[in-house]
Amino acid sequence: MEQKSLKVFESMPIPKAVFKNALPAMVAMLMVLVYNLADTFFIGQTHNVLQIAAVSLATPVFLMFMAVGTAFGIGGTSVISRALGEGRKDYAKKVCSFCMWGCVIVGVGMAVLFLIFMEPILSLIGASSDTWDFAKTYLMIVVYSGPFVLISNCYANVIRTEGESGKAMMGQLLGNLLNVILDPIMILVFDWNIAGAAIATVIGNMFGAVYYIFYFLHGKSSLSIRLKYFTLKEKICSSVLVIGVPAALGSMLMSVSQIIINSQMAEYGDMTIAGMGVAMKVVTITGMVCMGLGQGVQPLLGYCIGAKLWKRFNDAFQFSIIFSLILGVVLTIICYLFTNQIVSVFLTDVTAFDYAVQFAKILLTTSFMFGVFYVLINALQAMGAATASLIINLSRQGMIFIPSLFILKAVLGLTGLVWAQPVADILSILLATVLYINTYKKLSTQKNVTLQET
Repeated sequence: MEQKSLKVFESMPIPKAVFKNALPAMVAMLMVLVYNLADTFFIGQTHNVLQIAAVSLATPVFLMFMAVGTAFGIGGTSVISRALGEGRKDYAKKVCSFCMWGCVIVGVGMAVLFLIFMEPILSLIGASSDTWDFAKTYLMIVVYSGPFVLISNCYANVIRTEGESGKAMMGQLLGNLLNVILDPIMILVFDWNIAGAAIATVIGNMFGAVYYIFYFLHGKSSLSIRLKYFTLKEKICSSVLVIGVPAALGSMLMSVSQIIINSQMAEYGDMTIAGMGVAMKVVTITGMVCMGLGQGVQPLLGYCIGAKLWKRFNDAFQFSIIFSLILGVVLTIICYLFTNQIVSVFLTDVTAFDYAVQFAKILLTTSFMFGVFYVLINALQAMGAATASLIINLSRQGMIFIPSLFILKAVLGLTGLVWAQPVADILSILLATVLYINTYKKLSTQKNVTLQET
């Protein structure tokens, strides 16, 4: 790694360092959002609302691949950034290689399992007789991109540990841009409909993964994905997964909770599923950008912890919290004011449209807090706080959200299913704040650690 890359973490003014790391990550997540919106938008141009409902059903299943990629990416980022802060470059190489080959092995295994158990999966996610064939077509194709999805999601995070946020962004940008370009061609021009959307997704993810592989094999990275560095020794596997698995559980539980919502909403008809799918996309505009902010500042925070730069860590954390709150409020206001217009891009069916608008306005009640939540949880991951990360990720979409789902449904019916998410958001951010304060206190009182910058 060139010395100038390290200066981003060590001495660059805090606002500039945060923006340099966070803005590319936010742009990358915006492209992920555009890619997710593109499938729904172009399928919507077929004027077949059942295909939109099928994509809403299938998306949480496909997101499980992204969740596992996150396990290697967030876990690897946490370990590598601290290792680089400590000057352990050889160890960082081994961790990077472990993440690569772990993604390949697990990605192939997941793809095989999904293909074998496709029929039970379709039953589980609530596919009806009308949406069954559409959902099956989509999933049968996209699972082939599984290993590439893992690699792309992993290294979009890991490369930021070298201060190369721009290059980390580029892989996601190119892959998602290709997908967006191919969507209208394959869905509308070739008339492949939902199968075209799936094929575009596969090609886009393959392209993104190849970019990252090329970066390591032919670039000037101080890290490596070469097999010779792969090892399970030196606690590499456990160090990565102890942070990565809680992060992945959060994403995976998000998929599981969405599957549960869809299956519960199936009682009210396919139009409610289509409406909820689009409503989630409205609120995801805020969520994805704020997630990018959190992921972007994590390597900076992790490096400061590894190098014992506690004053710099505090300054970076405080600035990120303030910026994330402002960002969350602005994005939420924009989404709320233009909810009808955003929904109308995807839905023409009056019933589905009305559901989407109603659901989106409920979900937006707490979206202004997303930025603060993601900065908190990424700070915990940067600290290596495995237990705290696990508790947060299990709680937001699991232990808090799922019980809320059934309780509020019993009380409020259909809208109760939607209000469960805002309730989980509020309780989760309170829990994250408490866990962050406790974790920080423990770190600041450890032997030979002071709150003064060394």
